[in-house]
Amino acid sequence: MKAVGYLETGPIDRPDALIDFKTETPTASGHDLLVKVDAISVNPVDTKIRQRRAPTNGKPGILSWDAAGEVVGLGDAVTNFSIGDRVFYAGAVNRPGANSEFHLVDVRIVGKAPSSIPTDAAAAMPLTSLTAYEMLFDRLRINEAIPGGNNTLLVIGGAGGVGSITIQLARALSDMTIIATASRPETKAWVEELGAHHVISHAEALGPQIEALRVGTVDFVYSTTHSHLYSAEVSEIMTPQGRYGLIDDPDTFDIMPFKSKAISVHWEFMFTRPMFGTADMQRQGDILNEVASLIDAGAIKSTVAESFGKINAANLMKAHALLESGKSKGKIVLEGF
Repeated sequence: MKAVGYLETGPIDRPDALIDFKTETPTASGHDLLVKVDAISVNPVDTKIRQRRAPTNGKPGILSWDAAGEVVGLGDAVTNFSIGDRVFYAGAVNRPGANSEFHLVDVRIVGKAPSSIPTDAAAAMPLTSLTAYEMLFDRLRINEAIPGGNNTLLVIGGAGGVGSITIQLARALSDMTIIATASRPETKAWVEELGAHHVISHAEALGPQIEALRVGTVDFVYSTTHSHLYSAEVSEIMTPQGRYGLIDDPDTFDIMPFKSKAISVHWEFMFTRPMFGTADMQRQGDILNEVASLIDAGAIKSTVAESFGKINAANLMKAHALLESGKSKGKIVLEGF
């Protein structure tokens, strides 16, 4: 089968940063589905692993943990999917990614793909939807009110892949007042279109902007980027006993500013359940099925923003470069080999 991978860690501007190659087609067993990959999307985790984690056994490392396609093989423990089912999923970061014609994935973290949108638009959704949903409802528990709070949610980095679906899920599944940050005219317009009630700039001091909105303190904060730059300021604008969550990888993170207000701090890593085979691993499949239902009902929409064409090394290198520039919005997708 055709695949795209990398042999060495390093920057994306090398001609061989990603390569096209051929490898054997895997066979499904146990809880695995074998999926014919029709479309994938690119996430920051792809760029981080390419930069930091060297492939093993002399074989190219295969990236991409966002895919949509057709089930073509079933392991002997699979009972709830059939050959021909259309599926979407994020997979597991400790297994090969989906930049390949065929891909193995554990059935418990797979959802039935939404039927109302194209395959590439579906491929844009799994990783970010899981990251947003798990943070909002499993970690921050936004539907459990903060005593004396103002029913407010601040999303830092609202125009990114995770921020884009976080805004929509919070709007569809809660009555939160949603404040999102964005710094450019086009990204401000994007987050407003997605449902943010208020938009402020993360390039300016947050406190005065929040005060100007007259919404009171902020109960919940979802920080998707540059968390170390905002943590001290965020603690000042949060409601006592509020909940703060982050997903990025700061070199250092000072938790002390949150102590006096007893603000709880939550990490979200959507690969935790599949990596460790947790007892509630099936929840990811359930979440994706709910996301598909919300899409088909018109309550949320795909966050696909750009299509980079076929799945090959040249196009994926362009996608990685755009992600690393910090100037992307929504999700980048590729379709077909």
